[in-house]
Amino acid sequence: MSNQSNMSEGGTSTPRYLATGIPGLDVILKGGVLKGGFYLLEGGPGSGKTTVGLQYLLNRVNAGERVLYIALTESRREMEMICNSHGWPLEQIELCDLVQSSLDPIEQTRSSIFYPSETQLGDVMKHIISEIERITPSHLVVDGLSELRLLAGSPTRYRRQLLSLKIFLEQRGITTLLLDENAPESEAHAHQAIVGANIVLETTLPQYGRARRRLYVGKVRSAEFQEGFHDYEIRKGGLFVFPRLVSPVHPQGVERCFSSSGIQNLDQMFQGGLLTGTSSVFIGPSGVGKSTVAMQFVATCLKQGLKAAVYTFDEILGTFLARAERLSFAGERGALKTYLEDGRLTARQVDPAELTPGSFAQEVRDAVDSGVTIVVIDSLNGYINAMPEERLLSTHLHELVSYLNQRNVITIMVVAQHGVLRGSVADFNVSYLADTILLFRYFESNGEIRRGLSVFKNRTGPHEHTMRLLSFTDAGIVVAEPIVGWTKVAFGPLDEDIAEGHSSL
Repeated sequence: MSNQSNMSEGGTSTPRYLATGIPGLDVILKGGVLKGGFYLLEGGPGSGKTTVGLQYLLNRVNAGERVLYIALTESRREMEMICNSHGWPLEQIELCDLVQSSLDPIEQTRSSIFYPSETQLGDVMKHIISEIERITPSHLVVDGLSELRLLAGSPTRYRRQLLSLKIFLEQRGITTLLLDENAPESEAHAHQAIVGANIVLETTLPQYGRARRRLYVGKVRSAEFQEGFHDYEIRKGGLFVFPRLVSPVHPQGVERCFSSSGIQNLDQMFQGGLLTGTSSVFIGPSGVGKSTVAMQFVATCLKQGLKAAVYTFDEILGTFLARAERLSFAGERGALKTYLEDGRLTARQVDPAELTPGSFAQEVRDAVDSGVTIVVIDSLNGYINAMPEERLLSTHLHELVSYLNQRNVITIMVVAQHGVLRGSVADFNVSYLADTILLFRYFESNGEIRRGLSVFKNRTGPHEHTMRLLSFTDAGIVVAEPIVGWTKVAFGPLDEDIAEGHSSL
């Protein structure tokens, strides 16, 4: 397949790429499919090959081009069911159903001295060629190469037939997409050598939750593409691809400024508030107030007319928002409803069993593209449960946080510690990702359990090194003056250090 630009009589180049109509796939292919290209799409049963073929052809129909779908394994009835599930009009596509003719029971009972590869394969190929010459399409999808491989009987004959078909289609400038099941390893080289590009769909089933689907581009001759695995989903409307987030490709050089929490003492701990284009980790035991303080920053941004996005993994969204209204909006019932309705606030309760890292990153990217200036992820403990491989958590987070920083977004990530009065951090390290770490803790004073707040780290400037008392009242969140005069803080009997006979400073 040649990737050279076609030249018109005037010497100007014509478009080399054609949109596939599949969200995200054109980004991976750096523009779409090459005009006149010979593409192979591989995948197991249920991976979405037929959906991709139909979705691609319908997009080209909408562009005013003639298309043809040749089905070797899917009957017309099955194709109609697929189109109905997505709300697509199958009648707009020229469909050649070779399933019925190849499975004619009368024809199958006739005896012959010839092998099927010498008769049936030739008949099928003649039918395919005649349909192409009759329709004269600009775009072709052949669904079911595995049938041709079986009819060929030998890898050599199959390869020759595929090569002959490629030459025939290239001479007519037809952009072709071949759909095939994962070929045996012994025959995979035949595909890779003949086709100009191949895309592989993979489906895996985790121990819990929905199937994880991802794809990768094996090659595209003479053209660039984004390497690596990319998550995708099949839902009503077709197949949606989520390109792997690569932070270095996003522009830098934005002007940063401080964003206030609306609480003077809290801002003083950071010497002015959180800086845009930075990431923060709010860490502490359960119930200490991490999510509430995070929502205080969100509430202040909303009141200033800015947009915000909140993703909660652990808590019911209704409860989460009700608490935010009570403590950050002076108990005004329905205060957040207006922001949700006009789009200034994006709030979603995420089910980790239904989430893939790629789809979540795409949601965040779409929110930022719509103008969101602050993103809250509550919590990373829930986010890790959405990972198909926990060892990749830091890599996913690094790319996402880097992207948000370069887009000048404030990122707040909530991390819950194990334990009550004093706990250990979960089995993943995110401290190196954070520009700021706000440490929440319980402590015991005069027989009363209190909450403490201190800045543990701030890369972007100076910060306080003292602890302040944190409390929640009917008036909202209260951050007191720095605690002075104490040489140590006594923890309760649940503290592991106390149980071992050690004191804690």
